[in-house]
Amino acid sequence: MTRTEHEVAGLVLAAGGGRRLGGRPKALLEHRGRPLVEHAAGVLRAAGCERVHVVLGARAGEVRERARLEGCVLVDNPEWERGMGSSLRAGLDSLAGTGARAALVLLVDQPGVGVAAAARVRAAYRDETSLVSAAYEGTRGHPVLLGAAHWAGITASATGDRGARAYLRAHEGSVTLVECGDVARPYDIDTEADLGHLD
Repeated sequence: MTRTEHEVAGLVLAAGGGRRLGGRPKALLEHRGRPLVEHAAGVLRAAGCERVHVVLGARAGEVRERARLEGCVLVDNPEWERGMGSSLRAGLDSLAGTGARAALVLLVDQPGVGVAAAARVRAAYRDETSLVSAAYEGTRGHPVLLGAAHWAGITASATGDRGARAYLRAHEGSVTLVECGDVARPYDIDTEADLGHLD
């Protein structure tokens, strides 16, 4: 195991209830024959994250039954209805004390962001002060890598659906942007029309 595999943990945010999808949790949407949450966890593993934590919320019991997430640490977020910020807090809290010095965060509803982009962002990790973001034509996107030195500040500012956005904006000068537009498509699966992206 390389130093980076041990120190950079994968974190999938997969708790959302899919309000604009008629209440279908995004974690359970099918992509290539398997639930999206399983796909996302596989991306982080293939990108070199030995430890992967998955934050669940809406219909968590059903997700546990249907998705093959062996080897992942499943984290329940009882406050998932408050938005992505609560899931990010739950995920970072679950990594405390594990030896992880950074979290590579992937959103469950971006299946167009695959192994190549995740591996590229992970490769930019240096130490626990690292802040790294995928960029698409220069615009910050996902995945993001959050060094452990920043976790307390991120959890303090992660509210609603903003996640780490406010913190990253406030520390823009410290964020390393890694262009991924040539290897990924950062669309979200938010509405019925977006389901056409799944295959």
